[in-house]
Amino acid sequence: MREFDLGEGGVRPLNAFLHQAESAGQAVAARHPGGRHNVAAGAMYDSAVDIHGHVGYYCAGMNQDAAITIHGNAGPGLAENMMSGSVRVKGNASQYCGATAHGGLLVIEGNAAARCGISMKGVDIVVGGSIGHMSAFMAQSGALVVCGDAGDSLGDSIYEARLYVHGKVSSLGADCIEKELRDEHLAELAGLLEQAGLSHDPASFRRYGSARQLYNFKIDNVGAY
Repeated sequence: MREFDLGEGGVRPLNAFLHQAESAGQAVAARHPGGRHNVAAGAMYDSAVDIHGHVGYYCAGMNQDAAITIHGNAGPGLAENMMSGSVRVKGNASQYCGATAHGGLLVIEGNAAARCGISMKGVDIVVGGSIGHMSAFMAQSGALVVCGDAGDSLGDSIYEARLYVHGKVSSLGADCIEKELRDEHLAELAGLLEQAGLSHDPASFRRYGSARQLYNFKIDNVGAY
């Protein structure tokens, strides 16, 4: 196992190692993060990274292939623009986690703040608790699973992402509606819950998605364009 003390050496030695082919298949421990920003950003290979403590902004951003676990809470921008691999937070996550992420699996075992999954582009996000307002804003593809409640304006201006919520939704955003929970959605949801290590009954969730009224040109509305 490779160990990095972020309290003594800072973030750069860890990140530089995760950018090198040498890190492939390695177990990596990052200790004493102390809320530092950009921890494990840009990891490129299939390393298993355990971060022991709380992290600041943009942890695990642009992740490719690595399996990153934060044993604490995460600040804003967690896993932003993640491409693949997995990121798991044992605690809570702040604003816009998973923003613009293209792939992989993001798991927040606690709660996530506002704008969770904003403009998500293929990532799957599972939140064990609740999420804040404006989550999944302009979400294009992928799935967002919420085992608690969702704040105001869920899925505002959504494209084709699939939203599953176990608890209450404060309000839906523009063009977001409740949709039928079909067999293929139950299967997807069951798989994501299993990957996240959660035991909720998929049938107890409700599905939300796009009404497809905003992104199609309509001649009757030509005067408004």
